[in-house]
Amino acid sequence: MNYKAPHIIEFPKLGESPTGYISVTENRQMPFEIKRVFWTYFTPESVVRGRHAHYKTEQVIVAAAGRIIVSTENAAGEIEVFTLNEPTQGVYIPPNVWHTMQYSHTAIQLVLASTEYTEADYIRKYDDFRQVWGTEAANNK
Repeated sequence: MNYKAPHIIEFPKLGESPTGYISVTENRQMPFEIKRVFWTYFTPESVVRGRHAHYKTEQVIVAAAGRIIVSTENAAGEIEVFTLNEPTQGVYIPPNVWHTMQYSHTAIQLVLASTEYTEADYIRKYDDFRQVWGTEAANNK
């Protein structure tokens, strides 16, 4: 398996305070070709979203506004927590990584994904994630 770890991606911040800023990315700057873009907003702070992993999909999660706390767990059981509160940063989520997100009420989450949506790509039960990926991680030690 060619495992990539979750990590922060920095986007450029162009402009100045009197006129505002723009951040941009293109496929050549991403760890994958973008096939889908979606966003979430007005999520209550008490709600934890995500709670899944993907077989194939790679994602970059950006807090376009507000704050998002992204927790990840890889196949080896290593947990990382990323706090996104600048629109110039995103967190890369590779396949086979369980992830959850918790938002400030004003958060707008922008997600860039490597695949079009298909329900078959989702692992929605944590025990299934551990069974699918935990076995592979144990075999690679």
